[in-house]
Amino acid sequence: MSDNTQPRLFVTGATGQLGRLIVRELLRRVPASHIVAGVRSPDHEVIRQFNADGIEVRVADYAQPDTLAKAFDGIDRLLLISSTAGRERVAYHQNVIKAAKAANVGLLAYTSLLHANRATSGLADDHKSTEASLRASGQPFVLLRHGWYTENHTPSVHTALQYGAVIGSAGEGRFSSATRADYAVAAAIVLTRDGQAGRIYELAGDESYNLADLASTISAAAGKPVSYQDLPKAKFKQALTGMGLPDVVAELIAEADIGASRGELEDNSRQLSALIERPTTSYRQVIKTAVAEA
Repeated sequence: MSDNTQPRLFVTGATGQLGRLIVRELLRRVPASHIVAGVRSPDHEVIRQFNADGIEVRVADYAQPDTLAKAFDGIDRLLLISSTAGRERVAYHQNVIKAAKAANVGLLAYTSLLHANRATSGLADDHKSTEASLRASGQPFVLLRHGWYTENHTPSVHTALQYGAVIGSAGEGRFSSATRADYAVAAAIVLTRDGQAGRIYELAGDESYNLADLASTISAAAGKPVSYQDLPKAKFKQALTGMGLPDVVAELIAEADIGASRGELEDNSRQLSALIERPTTSYRQVIKTAVAEA
């Protein structure tokens, strides 16, 4: 450990939507001098805030193992935020795992998928492979298995208001979603708490809902009719790409709906709210805010 009182903490993907929230939460718990932000490029605008806060910034590009070897030097606990790289995702994660082991990082935390061990949708495949790589590495690790992010539903608000419908492929499947901020608090707590090696956290929101409930929430907030229209996966993905989403993102969202239709994104264990010691953020409030801003 870097000193007798506080480990050195590293957050990969620190300029991303989740990563920057985790860094902010860590700042509330430990001195800035014990936090290292890993970034793909030193030119990102968020880095200016990191510098102002006194946080060390190191280039840690998943695709360039040489940068990882340097970045992880002297690090005690490292958070690997899952990549969004598509086909290269598992290879990128393995690069991080190998570099962390070579640097003798004491604990590696990974943001996996809710119930990844038993999930059957394509959404889970890369997470299963990464978890297997972690186990094979012999590296002490902790799994933060994330449920769906509520914010993933907010882009559909504008379209729902425009056409009077929420579209998807989830059927009656339910989402126990939470906000990125909720998951960020959990990650910061785990990184700053001793005795986490070997733990698996199934992290999800306190309440679950289906897409018909989502449509009803949008309708109530907007004061206009909005219904849910269930589509075959191929048609749903086609609609998403037609809205301008990249193919890999459209595939991810469509696969998430398939997973939800099989009950894979619902969880009532309330491990997340227990860990963060407060209720998770209501999806209704997030949607109401999105409607007000639409």
